[in-house]
Amino acid sequence: MEQKAPATSLRTSLRKSILTSLAIGLAVVIVISLFSDLRAVGNDLLSFDWMLLPLILVGTIINYWLRWLKWDYYLRYLKLDRNIDRSTSGLIFTAGLVMSVTPGKMGEVLKSFLLRQRNGTAISRSAPIVLAERLTDGIAMLLLMGLGLTLYPPARPLFIVLVLLTIAGIVIVQRQALALSIIRFVACLPFGQRVAPRLETIYTTTAQLLHWRILLVSTLISVVSWGFECVAFFFVLMGVGSDPSWLLLLQATFIFAASTLFGLVSFLPGGLGASEVSSVGLLVALVGLSASAATTATIVIRFCTLWFGVLLGVIALAWLSRRSATAGVQDDVTSLSDVSEVL
Repeated sequence: MEQKAPATSLRTSLRKSILTSLAIGLAVVIVISLFSDLRAVGNDLLSFDWMLLPLILVGTIINYWLRWLKWDYYLRYLKLDRNIDRSTSGLIFTAGLVMSVTPGKMGEVLKSFLLRQRNGTAISRSAPIVLAERLTDGIAMLLLMGLGLTLYPPARPLFIVLVLLTIAGIVIVQRQALALSIIRFVACLPFGQRVAPRLETIYTTTAQLLHWRILLVSTLISVVSWGFECVAFFFVLMGVGSDPSWLLLLQATFIFAASTLFGLVSFLPGGLGASEVSSVGLLVALVGLSASAATTATIVIRFCTLWFGVLLGVIALAWLSRRSATAGVQDDVTSLSDVSEVL
């Protein structure tokens, strides 16, 4: 039985998570700016071509829109859309962006809590959608990174390891007998009898979402959606003075995908630190930017992607709360510290 807790617990957890991540993000920016010459970074920010900002944000917004289409596609494929119209689905997805600053973005399971609040869907039934989203996003990033792998041969070993791990994970899920035997083994462990039924629900749903046809469609959506953020990064590099070219677009795609993957596999909140450092290093090594220009480009793209998404998430969450109050929906979302209740 999934426990409920006051909404104040959710708000407290959200506030603490966001403030902590903001502090970490600010610290990361200060540290890399100091290493790159703080004054030079400030000058580069002032001289940045801010007329390109609308184009950068458009790329980010298209990315969010296409990822919402994938979320909504999953939701309706699993028939979990009872009492969820398109606008509510969009608000739930956008609200989940507020948790992009959690380790591996798994705090986006918040969407499952919001869905349960509105139509009673069990968290163990909808949480696999978040897992499928992260998996297909990861595959998309690997494909985008692979486009420019010749630009930076030292990244090949990590690329190969990530590809093999991804394939192994998909194969295990597709092998029902193997997966169920693992779950039966868990059931024999202490407290396993409580966990095993939920694991089985999660596995059954995940297997549905990783059917090859569904996986192909959702991965294609992911490649296109994240491709738009790579284009946004291309405009950022133009903003710091790089000349537009097909090579620059390829470099932007590789660097953005690789630094995002590094942040994802680091399991740091929002990839903070890992993404920024790898982005600056790759920009200096491959594009030939100065350390200050590379730092400036990294700060701008992180603001226009990660932090812009968090801001939209806060707005969507507030909007949902207001709609719930107007409609008389009981605000019973549990604390984010209870994400473990998914199991």
